[in-house]
Amino acid sequence: MTNKKSGGLGRGLSSILPDTKDFEMSNTVTAAINTIPLKKIVANPYQPRKEFAPEALEELAQSIRQQGVITPVTVRKMPDDTYQLIAGERRCRAAQLAGLKEVPAYVRVATDNQMMEMALVENIQRENLNAMEVALAYKALIEECRLTHDQLSEKVGKNRSTITNYLRLLNLPAETQLALSNDQISMAHARALINVEDIDLHLEILHAIIDRHLSVHQAEEMAKNAKKKPVAPVKKRSDLPAVHAAAQSRLKERLQSAVEIKRSQRGKGSLTILFNSDSDFERIVSLLEK
Repeated sequence: MTNKKSGGLGRGLSSILPDTKDFEMSNTVTAAINTIPLKKIVANPYQPRKEFAPEALEELAQSIRQQGVITPVTVRKMPDDTYQLIAGERRCRAAQLAGLKEVPAYVRVATDNQMMEMALVENIQRENLNAMEVALAYKALIEECRLTHDQLSEKVGKNRSTITNYLRLLNLPAETQLALSNDQISMAHARALINVEDIDLHLEILHAIIDRHLSVHQAEEMAKNAKKKPVAPVKKRSDLPAVHAAAQSRLKERLQSAVEIKRSQRGKGSLTILFNSDSDFERIVSLLEK
């Protein structure tokens, strides 16, 4: 499947998915094609996309009812006789909606690190991920799979500068990341905001983009003017009190997610916690309830 594609994805996957005819005899990543019962296929823990549009799934299910699953899913065999998805969760869900009991699958043998690398590279290329999901997937590939920016660039077929631009999104305030995740702003809008370091000005422009539906050019002009505008000391927001700053750091570490605390001079404020999917939301809630 993926080895036949040209470009960066093909080179990246072929380097970790060499072709072979006998996957039982090797301890490296190998492949075979089988028909797998859907009830034996379990979810992919490294899938960047956790939400799937019901309308799109139903359209795919209708196509599957008529033509079957044309492109095999990709799985790896687990010790308990189940198969863990590497790629193809959308096809599996649609196949279930279509009433199928089994699907064609590429069966691969891989370590956890190889599994993560395959799943992330595959899904970055194949899924309609939002910018924050792509950024988090790139970060996972770099940190968990110990890839350099150049190696990642080769595997996903993107320029190094493109990868850097995505990773910079992770430095944005939590509220801006959330707006980007929810498609309230585009990546181009977010890039215009990146260099606005003053948080008050940053959020002022963010809210203007959302409320007034500003174009990217208008957002860039506002950001450019904001950088030139001196901020009077009396209007500048005071630093977060030590107790709040310490709490923010503890929450970030405990929840393993972006956390932002804002507080006014009168003691009022807000606590923003960023989550990236329904499962991530449930994880955070369970931690908060402990």
